[in-house]
Amino acid sequence: MDKLASLLHTSPAIAWMVAKLVIVFAGVFSLAAVWTWVERRGSAMIQDRIGPNRAALFGKIKIIGLAQPLADGIKFFFKEDLVPHDANKGLFWLAPFLALVPALMGFAVIPFGRSFVSGGQEYHLALLDPGNGMGLLYPLAIGGMAVYGVLVAAWSSNNKWSILGGMRSSAAMVSYEIGMSLAVVALFMRAGGYDPSEIITAQGGTLWKVLPNWNIFHQPLGFIVFFTCMFAETNRLPFDFAEGESEIVAGFNTEYGSMKFSLLALSEYCHLMTASALMATLYFGGWQVPFVQDPSVMLSVLSFLVKMLFFAWVFVWIRWTLPRFRYDQLMHLGWKAMLPMSMVNLVFHAWRMSQGH
Repeated sequence: MDKLASLLHTSPAIAWMVAKLVIVFAGVFSLAAVWTWVERRGSAMIQDRIGPNRAALFGKIKIIGLAQPLADGIKFFFKEDLVPHDANKGLFWLAPFLALVPALMGFAVIPFGRSFVSGGQEYHLALLDPGNGMGLLYPLAIGGMAVYGVLVAAWSSNNKWSILGGMRSSAAMVSYEIGMSLAVVALFMRAGGYDPSEIITAQGGTLWKVLPNWNIFHQPLGFIVFFTCMFAETNRLPFDFAEGESEIVAGFNTEYGSMKFSLLALSEYCHLMTASALMATLYFGGWQVPFVQDPSVMLSVLSFLVKMLFFAWVFVWIRWTLPRFRYDQLMHLGWKAMLPMSMVNLVFHAWRMSQGH
């Protein structure tokens, strides 16, 4: 530990990277845990119920049920861990990590605040600094890997309901990946690159002097496609066919319990946070503050956090408002609505750029 402390003291770059690792991964993981409480309280508010309000710290401090995620974590940690007799035990244990790690890693290139200069050194508020060569292709690629966690969990469980859930998840991923990617390509054309900092910088200033110069106002059709596809990518209602409790017990989760189930559940909320951060970055200016030319670092971080948590709340709002689609409706919407809309959006904006707009 002394050697590590000495290394961090003598190398600011390493210290800064360690700090960003803690902020990004611990921050996303903590927000995901808290959002399980937000989901419960939000659903209770929408359905005119009370929601969790019994769990308390030291038996007295209730804090409107905020101790519930902690109580759930303790329960899952001490709960008996059962593995089906005919399951592939190695893959059964590996699957929750295959689902959780891509969900956390997708946040790595997203700037959560403006860069700043200190002591002649420029510091970027993103885990991977701009110009790394991957840009926003990275979260799209790493997000597509998350389906392997669901598929491995489904197949290794040796349960027919689990396999049905895994097949549904893979079909949804294929159906909505293309439309989502084409919507993002149109943004890359407007920004002139796929680096997240370039995309955020391109959204600075105002539009017609009355609106923020955000991509939502330039490409509303692309935002509708991306927004819809994000629900399918994260397996959230009305696209939660991988679980489908009323149809296939609990889908790929059927045989899971204890901490493995907890990790699978947290991976969904980590995906939710990453998807919310992507929507804020791509279409709502990222850390840009409306009508403020050069916001302070703290103000830019606060702006990004507010936008991200707003979209995270929208995920909760939609889940407890809309019913689950039928499976054929999922396929119809993906291939006959989202894909054509994304192609029209891409061709239209390519034509506009060719005309010099």
